[in-house]
Amino acid sequence: MRWTVEVTAAAERELRDLAPDIQASFQHVAELLQDLGPHRVGMPHVRHLGGKLWEMRLRGRGGIARAIYFAATGQRLIVLRVFVKKTQQTPYRELQLAARRMKEFDNG
Repeated sequence: MRWTVEVTAAAERELRDLAPDIQASFQHVAELLQDLGPHRVGMPHVRHLGGKLWEMRLRGRGGIARAIYFAATGQRLIVLRVFVKKTQQTPYRELQLAARRMKEFDNG
């Protein structure tokens, strides 16, 4: 069975705010995850953040962005948060926001 990448409404709005080349990078990584499955895609495309959270590593001429996601039942990858990365390390508040959205998703 093939994996699917689903984007929450909030993350969809965030993704639309990014530069077109970063959106294309997101599409490329999402297709890799769908075609190969998350266990066969690694650096430089995805990285484990801790717990259930993973990040898609996006790049474009305009900079670097990240899309935080988790694996849900039914071979689904749910994108929770998309943001432009401005620091070396993923900001703690971004991880907190993604974790909060994951809890809402699990309960909803």
